[in-house]
Amino acid sequence: MLTKKISYYLLAICCISIGLYPSIYFIIDRKFGLLASKTEALLADGLWNTMFYTHIVLGGIALLIGWLQFNKKLRVKNIQLHRNIGKVYITSCLLSGISGFYIALHATGGISPKLGFASMALFWFFSTLLGFTAIKNGKVIKHQKLMIYSYAACFSAVTLRIWLPILSSALGGFLPAYRIVAWLSWIPNIIVAYFIIKYQFKKTT
Repeated sequence: MLTKKISYYLLAICCISIGLYPSIYFIIDRKFGLLASKTEALLADGLWNTMFYTHIVLGGIALLIGWLQFNKKLRVKNIQLHRNIGKVYITSCLLSGISGFYIALHATGGISPKLGFASMALFWFFSTLLGFTAIKNGKVIKHQKLMIYSYAACFSAVTLRIWLPILSSALGGFLPAYRIVAWLSWIPNIIVAYFIIKYQFKKTT
């Protein structure tokens, strides 16, 4: 029980920290981190900027509030709050997923990061959408499973920022690391989500 509580609080700290991260782009010169690798032409493109800011702001909101939905006490004591948070989370995920797919097509580093991030955006979008339709149809268990997958994809914002500096140092540069991180940031998350679901719902299946 103690381990479970510690894990939950660590999850919350990571999600809040990275969920607030997009605010940096509105405070300081934005050409740092991932944007440092973008061309001036792309950074000046109106549609790309709209999609970029939609993705990071709404993705940040989804990450910031999504972990609350796994608090059983919150669901039991205040189901209406759970539903209201869920509406914001689902809306944020769907719009961030669509915009994320667009900016993935302009990812630095060639075909591998483009495919990796585009695949992640599609997985995130459809797991969220199917999770929403499941609860609308009264399929609670299916909804819960799909939302675990949805948040595992959302959590890639955290794992990307863990893996990227490690791999950049190990591989001697940003680009080789970025090509791997495009896949490593989310696929292991989905695998972990699969085993969480298998363990958590083994008595109900």
